[in-house]
Amino acid sequence: MTEKIRKLHEGVQAEILHNILPFWSQHMTDHEFGGFLGRISGQGRIVKNAEKGGILNARILWTFSAAYNHFKDPVYRQMAERSKDFILKNFFDEQFGGTYWKLTHDGNPLDTKKQIYSQAFFIYALSEYYRISGDRTCLDKAVVLHRLIEEKSSDVEKNGYLEAFTRDWTLLEDLRLSDKDDNEKKTTNTHLHILEAYTGLYRIWKDRELAGKIKNLLVLFLEKILDPRSHHLQLFFDDDWNVRSSLISYGHDIEASWLLYEAARVLEDRQLMVSVKEACIGVAHAAMEGLQEDGSLIYEKDGAHGRVDMERHWWPQAEAVVGMFNLFEITSDDLYLTRAIRCWEYIVNNLTDKKNGEWYWSIFPDGTPNLKQDKAGFWKCPYHNGRMCLEIIGRSERIMFV
Repeated sequence: MTEKIRKLHEGVQAEILHNILPFWSQHMTDHEFGGFLGRISGQGRIVKNAEKGGILNARILWTFSAAYNHFKDPVYRQMAERSKDFILKNFFDEQFGGTYWKLTHDGNPLDTKKQIYSQAFFIYALSEYYRISGDRTCLDKAVVLHRLIEEKSSDVEKNGYLEAFTRDWTLLEDLRLSDKDDNEKKTTNTHLHILEAYTGLYRIWKDRELAGKIKNLLVLFLEKILDPRSHHLQLFFDDDWNVRSSLISYGHDIEASWLLYEAARVLEDRQLMVSVKEACIGVAHAAMEGLQEDGSLIYEKDGAHGRVDMERHWWPQAEAVVGMFNLFEITSDDLYLTRAIRCWEYIVNNLTDKKNGEWYWSIFPDGTPNLKQDKAGFWKCPYHNGRMCLEIIGRSERIMFV
């Protein structure tokens, strides 16, 4: 078993050091307007004047900060500082608070809406940068964003968080995170990443009220979001928490299975840990419905209409490796280590672009890579695959060296 873990460790470490991070530091830096470029196409072409998304930039900051925290390579610190400087200068709305959804290629506001999902990622990124720098401005900005979410988005009466607002914090009619999402007031995706962001903030800012918000989010997942029958995440809700979709996202299932457990672990609430651990095992098992014989995880299924999306997107594969490894850690069942390794092998053999670097957006059901979607862009960031590598490196080292 130790030998299997060692090989997995070596593989993911080589991937992040020699493929993922070099791609972003060498090909995505914007030397003219600062920060990072907005888009590289699936064919590897830089798209001039591409918009710069808040999610992309926040995730770049998180990734290079986390990489520096582990490897201490000054190049990663430099990339993190580049990202931090651009974010603080360009993304923050000094008049109404919060961060813009996207900018023009030269750093001016293009879409000024306040999507709560995006606000959460800036908290996540600034908190991670604080861990490597001690930069009090970044911590203060993260705390202010947290308090804005609580002030503007929190549903005091019915619990949870509303999705999206205008620049001056009026609730939008079109609340969708992307065109493919349902237009509902509450979504699992946003709640999951608020939880992730708050967990990251709590690591550096042990605030009692913040701890209560994390606990509340965990309880929401246990009582409202997780389907007690199927153990899948229910994805869209109205403001009364009535379920408004039959869609099953295997990637979000497996991602939640370890993010929820991590939040409870960081919170150090032993009683809550028991319930969360049981729920995490259940949702991970539910996600395994999407596992294929080749080790990969398909994208999603519409439970009401029976439609199945068999594409293998990059991010569910990354989350499956972490989710399966986490399950191995908390159950000591070698089956889950085997599944983590098989998914990693699928990634190496199919998703990694060995000629041009980084990963393809997805693999089509016929086994060919998807070159129609971005190699890097508004949604295609170094966060899912970079975080997977860092998680597996850290977790495997704890096992091998303890």
